[in-house]
Amino acid sequence: MSEKKSTRVVKKQKKKTSKLKIIFILFILISIVSGIMFAMQIQKNGGGLKGFLLTTLGSNRKSLEELDTIYILALGVSTDLNSNLTDTIMLCGYNPKTNQAMMLSIPRDTFIGTNKNRARGNDKINSLYAKGVDKTVEAVEELTGIDIDYYAVINNDLLIQMVDVIGGVDFEVPIDMDYDDPTQDLHIHLKKGMQRIDGEKAEQLLRFRHNNDGSSYPYEYGDNDYGRMRTQREFMKSTMGQVVQTKNLLKSKKILETVMDNLDTDMRIEDILPYIPYTVDLDFNNIRMEQLPGESELCNKVWVYIHSKSKTTELIEDLTNMLENGYTQSSTENNIDE
Repeated sequence: MSEKKSTRVVKKQKKKTSKLKIIFILFILISIVSGIMFAMQIQKNGGGLKGFLLTTLGSNRKSLEELDTIYILALGVSTDLNSNLTDTIMLCGYNPKTNQAMMLSIPRDTFIGTNKNRARGNDKINSLYAKGVDKTVEAVEELTGIDIDYYAVINNDLLIQMVDVIGGVDFEVPIDMDYDDPTQDLHIHLKKGMQRIDGEKAEQLLRFRHNNDGSSYPYEYGDNDYGRMRTQREFMKSTMGQVVQTKNLLKSKKILETVMDNLDTDMRIEDILPYIPYTVDLDFNNIRMEQLPGESELCNKVWVYIHSKSKTTELIEDLTNMLENGYTQSSTENNIDE
């Protein structure tokens, strides 16, 4: 190679190296500027985890004033039931403006027939799921007078799997639980008191109704199914509160996968994303938790739950006032008529 040609090659290499340096420097500058702008946007959106979520999810495009109270009907389909019935029916409400939330349990034996003297098994609200989710939604709207925005059908395994994903949940078991059913390979043995609940213990906790000797939750807590519903609500609240902890942010992908594998809903991602950043400020310990007021009755040789229309109207008015106006009130867990 001639000296002149060699000089041209060296110059080209230097130019190429210089261009690479310039590109690299520009990339660093762009990254720094983008980082600063992102940080400024986070601060603009309130700072902290909430500001980070608002910026990352882009939900700052929808102002808080544009977000209305959202009502979601959660239906739990239990794996320990062979029939197409809803084991858990829960109306959930959240208002990001007041940062208030509530959960209203609907007993699965709630009577939705026209004449309780001719009550049958399929007059219970949990039988409607076999006819379509919309039938259950319509029935709950009729009972409560609340227009439901979305439904979420949840495989009850979701809560159990979620517990293992986040490494367990600290929860106070309300009573000693001792029950065995070899036909279902179900064995429940939990001691009363605060403890770390893993997935296996969570399944025992959520499926417990009564002990081998027939005893159950105390009446003031809510016996049998009513006690079970209360425990489910309390455990769900504890789990949600621990899912949103900062330490679990790195597990968000796995958490999302677990949810999607066990969920059937008419909600779109764009429907729910704007609400997520505001839930950071939600105190999960103060979520209002109630049960549809009423009492169990033996009608036509079938046990059904007859809701109290007057007490339901009063409770719903109280709950909606709380959501819209932001006042708090201690939960009256046992809305059961004497």
